[in-house]
Amino acid sequence: MTIPASNSGPRILFGAGTIRDLPGELDRLDARHALVISTPGRQQQADEIVALLGERAAAMFPRAAMHTPVAVTEEAMRIVSERNVDCLVAIGGGSTTGLSKAIAYRTGLPQIIIATTYAGSEMTPILGQTEGGVKTTLSDQQVVPEIVIYDVRLTLSLPPAFSGTSGINAIAHAVEALYAKERNETTSSLAAEGIRKLARALPVIVADPLHMDARSDALLGASLCGQCLARVGMALHHKLCHTLGGSFGLPHAETHTVVLPHAAAYNAAAAPAAMQTVADALGAADAPLGLYELGRAVTAKMALRDLGLDESDLDRAAELAVQHPYWNPRPVERDGIRELLGRAWAGDPPSV
Repeated sequence: MTIPASNSGPRILFGAGTIRDLPGELDRLDARHALVISTPGRQQQADEIVALLGERAAAMFPRAAMHTPVAVTEEAMRIVSERNVDCLVAIGGGSTTGLSKAIAYRTGLPQIIIATTYAGSEMTPILGQTEGGVKTTLSDQQVVPEIVIYDVRLTLSLPPAFSGTSGINAIAHAVEALYAKERNETTSSLAAEGIRKLARALPVIVADPLHMDARSDALLGASLCGQCLARVGMALHHKLCHTLGGSFGLPHAETHTVVLPHAAAYNAAAAPAAMQTVADALGAADAPLGLYELGRAVTAKMALRDLGLDESDLDRAAELAVQHPYWNPRPVERDGIRELLGRAWAGDPPSV
């Protein structure tokens, strides 16, 4: 399945075996010197991309890192300059996509993203970068990839536990889209369908990682959730996760999984229609508790303390989270955020 590029979104190739279309997509961009980007854990797949591209692979950079450290971007930029790179080919999840976007933001180079997780960031104009222990975000159409390749077969090796947290990370985009200030009928419809597909697929994937139909539904659901984030703003949940990831080094998808039920609970009274849509999509009676139970169903860690956050860090995390807050349907107040983080740290169920 191929979806042509729109004014605000990339050209999409979706299916099984679509990676074989990569050389033709480089032709479409008239690119001859591609930088292949991956994380260290995806280097084998990056090697296969280099082999597929042959002499059109100018170099490989397999050191993308979580939260897109500026220092890593600067290291990659030197290779871009030295090798006369005219295109970026990134294979992996949010870390790899983040680095590709950071380079594109600085250079204007076209991007082809080969998504192998459920991050959904390949569909958005949002770039988050970390420097000096602080993560900041920006939105710019220049970082939207020209082409996104979804090859379901490439997700089969994604470990079941990470498949679960990666998918809930995608669900977070949709949950916030439902109560975003800029929400509309289109984004709400995408959000509901994205949540529905992921909520049904993720437990199946954890039980049977090679289940092609579930893998396909999860990948499509993640893309829908990413499209939501591309069209509306972020709110409290993303602010909290950016704070915890950028300032305390917590893992990205796992942090989203822990925080999401509590952020939803914090906003539940201020966004009842959104919470009902989430509950319906989950097949649950209550949205925050349904999100919490989905995390448990995919065997995710549900406590920030299990991700490496010290209890002594909670006060500072709350202070950072209320500085320059994103728009949110409920006022972002320090005491309420501190209570939210305390429950998330302990792994308690969400409290409305």
